[in-house]
Formats: sequence, C-alpha cells, structure tokens
Amino acid sequence: MSLEPNFEHLRARAVESLFQHLADACVGLIVVDRDARIAWIGDRYLELLGYSGNPEDALGRPVEEVIPNSQMRHVVESGQTMLLDLMDIKERTIVVTRLPLRDEDGTLIGAIGFALFDRADRLRPLMSKYQKLQEELTRARQELAQERRAKYSLSQMIGNSDSMREVKRLARRAAQLDSTVLLLGETGTGKELLAHGIHAASPRANAPFVGVNVAAIPENLLESELFGVAPGAYTGADRKMREGKFQLADGGTLFLDEIGDMPLPLQAKLLRVLQEREFEAVGSNKVVRVDLRVIAATSRDLDALVRERQFRADLYYRLNVVPITLPPLRDRTEDIGSIADRILDELAFTTAAPSRELTAGAIAVLEDYDWPGNVRELRNVLERVSAMTDDTVLTADHIRGALPRAAGPAGSGERLAEGGDRPLSDVLKDTERAAIVGALSRTGGVKAKAAKLLGISRASLYERMQALGIKEDTQGTV
Repeated sequence: MSLEPNFEHLRARAVESLFQHLADACVGLIVVDRDARIAWIGDRYLELLGYSGNPEDALGRPVEEVIPNSQMRHVVESGQTMLLDLMDIKERTIVVTRLPLRDEDGTLIGAIGFALFDRADRLRPLMSKYQKLQEELTRARQELAQERRAKYSLSQMIGNSDSMREVKRLARRAAQLDSTVLLLGETGTGKELLAHGIHAASPRANAPFVGVNVAAIPENLLESELFGVAPGAYTGADRKMREGKFQLADGGTLFLDEIGDMPLPLQAKLLRVLQEREFEAVGSNKVVRVDLRVIAATSRDLDALVRERQFRADLYYRLNVVPITLPPLRDRTEDIGSIADRILDELAFTTAAPSRELTAGAIAVLEDYDWPGNVRELRNVLERVSAMTDDTVLTADHIRGALPRAAGPAGSGERLAEGGDRPLSDVLKDTERAAIVGALSRTGGVKAKAAKLLGISRASLYERMQALGIKEDTQGTV
C-alpha cells in the first residue's frame, strides 16, 4: 500500500480551513460573481453595513447597491488583488482585503472580500512602526545628502596675494559656468578646497558633491568605483545594482582628484561621459545618462604626459576648458601669516586647547622655509608645535624645533648652508634631486618602486621631479 499522502486532499482541506479561519476572524465577508453581483454575504457584514432588509434580498443584487463604496467590481474586471485597503462606511473606516476567484482552469469567476477590522485605528501600531521606519529612512537620506554637500566655500581660501586674488576671481567665474574645470598645482596647495568652493558658489550647490581620488583606488577597481556594477557582473558581485560615483553625483559635481594617474583604458570611457553625458556600468549594456559637472585636479604635468602618450590628448583638451593654477606657498609668502593664524584657530577649536599666536620672528621663520608640501605641510608643522609645547605664544625657536632638521636655523632673511654662501633652499633642492635620481637609478627608472623607496606617493614623486627639473625618463642622470 502506498504511503504517499494525498496532496490534493491536503491542499483542499488547507484552503477550506484558511477560509473558515478568515471568516471567523473577520468582521465581514462577501462573495460576488463575475458580474459583481452578490453571491453570498455574511450576517456580520450586513450588520456592520447597517442593512435593514432581508438578508436573502441582498443576493443577486449589484454589490454597489448594498456597499456604495465597494471596489469589488474593479477586482472582478481587472483580476488584480487589493490586499490591504481602507473603505469608508457611514462615519467609520474599515480595513478590507479583496481577492479574485478563479476556477480550476484559471478562468475568473468572481471575487471575495474580507472586512478585516471595523476600525482602522487597530492598524495604528503597524502604521506607527511604518511611519517610524520612513522617518529614519528620510533622516538617513538627508544625512547622506549633507555628507555629499560642499564642505568649504571660496571665502575659506586664505590669501591676499595677487596670485590668490586671481585664483579666486577665476574660481568665481568658473562657478557660474557649467564647463569642466581643471585645477593644477603642487600637492597641498588646496585644489580640493577650491573644488568644494566652486561647487558651493555654483547653481548646483544644493546637489551632491562627490569626490574621488583616482590615485588612491587600485586600477582593477577604479572602473567599477566610477561607473558602478550591474547585478551579477562577475563572480562575487552584488545581486543588486551598485551605483558608481557618476550616478551618485548626478545633478551635482564630480571631483576627480589626481586625474593624471587615471589608466589609459579608462580615459576613453571618461571622455565619452564628458562628451555624451552617458556611460554603461560594468557588466551592463544599459546606457545610463547623467547630468553633472566635472572638476578635475592634478599635481602632474599633463602636457608632458600627453607628449609621452601616457595621457590622451583628446581627454586633456576636454578637461582643460577652464584651467586654474594654484600657486605654491613659497611663491606667496605674504599669505603665510594669515594662513598660519587660521590653522592655529582651527586646531584650538578641534582640540579644545588654548588659542595660540605667532610672534613676528616665528612668522619670519615660516616665511623663510621652502614648504615643499605647501599648506598641508604648514598645518603639519603647526600641529606638531602645538603638541610639543603648552606655551600660548609661539616663537621662532618653537617653529625651528618643528621644521625638518635639514632646514636648520633661520637667518635674518635666508638660511645659509654650512661652510658655504648658498641659500639653504638651494642646498635642500640639490639634496632632494640627488635622492630622487639615486632612487630612480637603483630601481631602473621604475617610478612606483622609486617612490616606495623614498617613502612618498607616486604622485608626490612626479610632482617633485617636475619641480626639480628631473626628466621622467631619468635613470641616474639629470
């Protein structure tokens, strides 16, 4: 004898039991035929409706004659379920569910309706939880949007030198355009701050500002980071679409820092986005259109990279629409005092330490230093001084103690090398040049290895080679 259970019987009993449980739990139950005429209606439902006639008289009548606001006809005509709905009866709001009925071959033969609750306020706990989740989602989206707003404005670009006034003039003009901006300058000159400022002063200020450092992302991940990944594009990929930085910046500004380090294969895809404002995610054939403004920045010599075919000429021309060059700190020494004061104020605020001030001698020492790391290095030195002393007045000795040892003591106007009459800045440059050339020689001209040997980033190595006049094909000679 077969022990296989009778699944059809079990299914029929389950349907019958479910129907009976629903009928017992609900405050009303109604069944209509394919013409939306009442085939059966429960006494409790008639009582809820305030129907005063004979229950038998309701059978065969159009459902709207008994329930004026009923949507049962819509369910019969559309064949669509209305799982949870609200219906007003007199001065009450009831919660209802409406389901289509089909025979064995799937033909629509009617609909069934359940009045689940006679008062909608019974759903209040569920609705309160839903509303709370919605509020949390809205708050999270607002916080995320705030994170993607510009953090700085052009007013935070400190400096009254002629070169900085020209930079801010060009930035304000660029902010009112929608053209691509290319920010040039050594590392630490404030290119990212200026990008934030341009966005904040532009018509796109209320839209996202999304920044990405091209040099900081491994080459094999950069494409997916910029353009996103389609579901299942490769083994281990998310099952949901992962948006890239271009989609996140839609409507706003995308800041591409260290654009000179972008691999050649991706440069062609970036060019298409700049020209057509469209791209395809990794593993997708669907074209995504975006409306955004691109601001790019680099500390490398793009002209030289184009000549050496390490950077596409057509992409360079597309990026170099509104170029702005930020001057190094050593070329605007008159701004150092005001920048240093601002940095000390910020350090006092973030560390809850007492405010500090610089003596004239301390400022003179700062102005006499070469600042190869520009404003970023200046902040580092002032933070080191603040950590080394509790004094609120910082003197020349405080600054000298925090500067690199090679800088030595400052003189009245320029530092002199030991045993010679050359300015120490020239001696430092010669020493730095020799160190870079030596590293390139030891690594066979492989710049990535030379940078690692010197303990600096590849971008910093390119920048110092450019500043010191070292050709990029150098392997031991200058």
